[in-house]
Amino acid sequence: MKFCFHNARLTKEFFQENNITLLDHPACSPDLNPIENIWGWMAREVYKNGHQFQTVDALREAIFNTWSNVPTSLLETLASSMPKRLFEVINKNGGAAHY
Repeated sequence: MKFCFHNARLTKEFFQENNITLLDHPACSPDLNPIENIWGWMAREVYKNGHQFQTVDALREAIFNTWSNVPTSLLETLASSMPKRLFEVINKNGGAAHY
Protein backbone atom coordinates (compact mmCIF):
# COMPACT_ATOMS: atom_id res chain seq x y z
CA MET A 1 0.00 0.00 0.00
CA LYS A 2 1.33 3.43 -0.94
CA PHE A 3 0.78 6.50 1.18
CA CYS A 4 0.93 10.00 -0.25
CA PHE A 5 2.01 12.43 2.39
CA HIS A 6 2.17 15.43 0.07
CA ASN A 7 -1.53 16.07 0.73
CA ALA A 8 -1.08 16.62 4.45
CA ARG A 9 -3.34 19.32 5.85
CA LEU A 10 -0.47 21.28 7.40
CA THR A 11 1.42 21.26 4.12
CA LYS A 12 -1.61 22.57 2.25
CA GLU A 13 -2.11 25.27 4.87
CA PHE A 14 1.52 26.34 4.57
CA PHE A 15 1.23 26.72 0.82
CA GLN A 16 -2.03 28.68 1.11
CA GLU A 17 -0.67 31.00 3.81
CA ASN A 18 2.41 31.72 1.69
CA ASN A 19 0.49 32.21 -1.58
CA ILE A 20 2.21 29.26 -3.26
CA THR A 21 0.30 27.84 -6.21
CA LEU A 22 0.62 24.11 -6.74
CA LEU A 23 0.21 22.19 -9.96
CA ASP A 24 -2.51 19.58 -10.05
CA HIS A 25 -0.96 16.16 -10.62
CA PRO A 26 -1.82 12.56 -9.99
CA ALA A 27 -1.21 11.46 -6.41
CA CYS A 28 1.87 9.26 -6.00
CA SER A 29 2.81 9.78 -9.64
CA PRO A 30 6.08 7.93 -10.26
CA ASP A 31 6.68 10.28 -13.19
CA LEU A 32 6.96 13.17 -10.76
CA ASN A 33 8.73 11.25 -8.02
CA PRO A 34 12.33 10.54 -9.02
CA ILE A 35 12.97 8.56 -5.82
CA GLU A 36 11.18 5.71 -7.59
CA ASN A 37 14.03 5.68 -10.12
CA ILE A 38 16.56 5.58 -7.29
CA TRP A 39 14.77 2.65 -5.61
CA GLY A 40 14.83 0.80 -8.95
CA TRP A 41 18.54 1.51 -9.41
CA MET A 42 19.23 0.35 -5.84
CA ALA A 43 17.30 -2.90 -6.30
CA ARG A 44 19.26 -3.65 -9.46
CA GLU A 45 22.55 -2.92 -7.66
CA VAL A 46 21.71 -4.93 -4.53
CA TYR A 47 20.63 -7.99 -6.52
CA LYS A 48 23.19 -7.56 -9.31
CA ASN A 49 24.27 -10.84 -10.94
CA GLY A 50 21.43 -12.68 -9.19
CA HIS A 51 22.94 -12.10 -5.75
CA GLN A 52 20.91 -13.67 -2.93
CA PHE A 53 21.38 -12.94 0.76
CA GLN A 54 21.59 -15.54 3.50
CA THR A 55 20.60 -13.21 6.34
CA VAL A 56 18.55 -10.10 6.88
CA ASP A 57 21.66 -8.40 8.26
CA ALA A 58 23.57 -9.10 5.04
CA LEU A 59 20.71 -7.68 2.97
CA ARG A 60 20.44 -4.64 5.25
CA GLU A 61 24.18 -4.01 4.92
CA ALA A 62 23.99 -4.26 1.13
CA ILE A 63 21.08 -1.81 1.04
CA PHE A 64 22.85 0.72 3.26
CA ASN A 65 26.09 0.40 1.28
CA THR A 66 24.21 0.87 -1.97
CA TRP A 67 22.34 3.90 -0.58
CA SER A 68 25.67 5.41 0.50
CA ASN A 69 27.02 4.99 -3.02
CA VAL A 70 24.22 6.39 -5.16
CA PRO A 71 26.15 8.13 -7.93
CA THR A 72 25.96 11.90 -7.93
CA SER A 73 25.50 11.70 -11.69
CA LEU A 74 22.26 9.72 -11.21
CA LEU A 75 20.92 12.35 -8.81
CA GLU A 76 21.90 15.15 -11.19
CA THR A 77 20.27 13.38 -14.14
CA LEU A 78 17.04 12.85 -12.23
CA ALA A 79 16.97 16.45 -10.97
CA SER A 80 17.62 17.84 -14.43
CA SER A 81 14.85 15.65 -15.90
CA MET A 82 12.14 17.25 -13.74
CA PRO A 83 11.20 20.07 -16.14
CA LYS A 84 10.72 17.52 -18.95
CA ARG A 85 8.74 15.24 -16.65
CA LEU A 86 6.45 18.10 -15.59
CA PHE A 87 5.96 19.22 -19.19
CA GLU A 88 5.09 15.71 -20.34
CA VAL A 89 2.63 15.06 -17.49
CA ILE A 90 0.96 18.43 -18.12
CA ASN A 91 0.72 17.71 -21.86
CA LYS A 92 -0.84 14.32 -21.11
CA ASN A 93 -3.36 15.90 -18.70
CA GLY A 94 -1.92 13.93 -15.80
CA GLY A 95 -1.44 10.75 -17.79
CA ALA A 96 1.64 8.55 -17.59
CA ALA A 97 4.88 9.85 -19.03
CA HIS A 98 7.57 7.64 -20.55
CA TYR A 99 9.86 7.88 -17.51
